[in-house]
Amino acid sequence: MASHKEILNLAIPNIVSNISIPLLSTVDTILMGQLSALHLGAIGLGGMIFNFVYWNFGFLRMGTTGLTAQAYGAQDDYKLGVTLVRGMLLALLLAVTIFLTQGWLLQAASWFFSFQDAHAPLITEYFTTRMWAAPATMMMYVLMGWFFGLQNAIYPMIITIIINIVNIIVSYMLVHHYGMDIRGVALGTVIAQYTGVLLCFVAVAYKYRQYLSSELIKAASKVSELIDFFKVNSNLFIRTVCLTFVFAYFYRESSIAGALALAANAILLQFVNWMSYGIDGFAYAAESMVGKYKGAGDRFNLSQSVKLSFLWGLILAVTYSLVYFVYYDGLLHLFSSDSDVIDFALRYKTWMVVFPVIAFACYIWDGVFIGLLASKEMRDSMILAVIVFLGLYHFVKLEDPLQGLWLAMFSFLIMRGVLLTYYWNKYRQTE
Repeated sequence: MASHKEILNLAIPNIVSNISIPLLSTVDTILMGQLSALHLGAIGLGGMIFNFVYWNFGFLRMGTTGLTAQAYGAQDDYKLGVTLVRGMLLALLLAVTIFLTQGWLLQAASWFFSFQDAHAPLITEYFTTRMWAAPATMMMYVLMGWFFGLQNAIYPMIITIIINIVNIIVSYMLVHHYGMDIRGVALGTVIAQYTGVLLCFVAVAYKYRQYLSSELIKAASKVSELIDFFKVNSNLFIRTVCLTFVFAYFYRESSIAGALALAANAILLQFVNWMSYGIDGFAYAAESMVGKYKGAGDRFNLSQSVKLSFLWGLILAVTYSLVYFVYYDGLLHLFSSDSDVIDFALRYKTWMVVFPVIAFACYIWDGVFIGLLASKEMRDSMILAVIVFLGLYHFVKLEDPLQGLWLAMFSFLIMRGVLLTYYWNKYRQTE
């Protein structure tokens, strides 16, 4: 039965592992922020490029979690195994495609983000080095999603913590002891990602080998089956493209506003990342629980899972808001020692304090709808929210354009939450 204990058993390991994910970019930001505002802006843009590329394929994790959780609830061992194999094959195919087209991707990013001449060499060095992690990153999406679908949040937590420890140690050594600067933090990420994939393989072989067989691998590798698997995830792909577009557009407008605005917003988006990955701990728990009870045909516990996810999501959101309200100034100094950057970022304290309470609902709803495999509703709500974001930013002019940018971001989040609430009520009436 869905209970506080069940959701916390899933959510707490997810929160621990998720909060450690932005530690990757946080450590990189701190390392580069101690060098110069130029390095800080470059790492922010470089990281956003990879977010834009990789987040678009986040359906590999989300779709794998939803399919696996429903198979787990239905006690369908064959579907559990075939979902993993198909996901891994698709991940490798997409990784090869990304790697081969990296030149075009970098050119497109340069045009979209309007690289300043001073930033371009640093971003190029970071991009071409970190690109070697593409196969590991894509496979990690599938493997982590599979563990979540199996109601196992412990393995992802342990593996993610180890990944971050490796990244911190290697990046620090390469930057401070070998003078590799921005290339050092990129290489640290590459080494950490492959360490994570190796640990995932060990975990699958140790605990879940009974779900895999040579016949299963042969069946899962059929081209027609892979195409069908991709079709299931196509709406999630479109939804994620829209999401990454909004954040990429946010960075683009910050870059156009100048190096100081870009550096400040690079820090503020770290605040957003810390909040997002924390709240996503309960969203991931919702994916696992909702998917399991959907597969088992248990409507009561499905609804109970949604209620508990929202309750705990709200509690954590309020906690984040209080922390940002009390410690905002100190956290800014953690990221940068540049007084101009700090003074600029201080203007946006109110946005950061309110952000968690405004944003948490759409994060939790994402988890619910992934568990339901209701990807069409996620796609439609995201498209409408993007239209609101662009319309508000371009047609509602404020004296400070960056205040308008944050206002548009808030409207984007609110619209997503409202629309997904509507779709949930509609879903309950039809079930």
